[in-house]
Amino acid sequence: MTTWTSDEINRIATADELEVAPLGGDGTRLRPVPIWVVRHDDDLYVRSYKGDDGRWYRAAKASGQGRIQAGGVDRDVSFVAEDDPGLNEQIDAAYRSKYHRYGQNYVATIVSSGARTTTLKLLPR
Repeated sequence: MTTWTSDEINRIATADELEVAPLGGDGTRLRPVPIWVVRHDDDLYVRSYKGDDGRWYRAAKASGQGRIQAGGVDRDVSFVAEDDPGLNEQIDAAYRSKYHRYGQNYVATIVSSGARTTTLKLLPR
């Protein structure tokens, strides 16, 4: 299994946004969408601000693959659903810590139960 290098994970985790382009139903990459990304330990996580209604999220969940760009890193990734409640609480804390400057409304949405159910771990391919 491929893992993130220390440099890659640091550059992605400190980027304000990540561009995600999941594969569509026909196997082509969708147009990149800017989303928030957080780090927990040596893993990277993303969520859909729109919950299950996020187009990029539905495509990522269906295909399990795509491409990300952030902090000068450009990688193919696999998307793996993360539904562990305890880990999701820690991911909530990472979102609150990293993005608090955007205001409570935005952060409250990304840590809400609707967005929490869309937590995806990014695995480099």
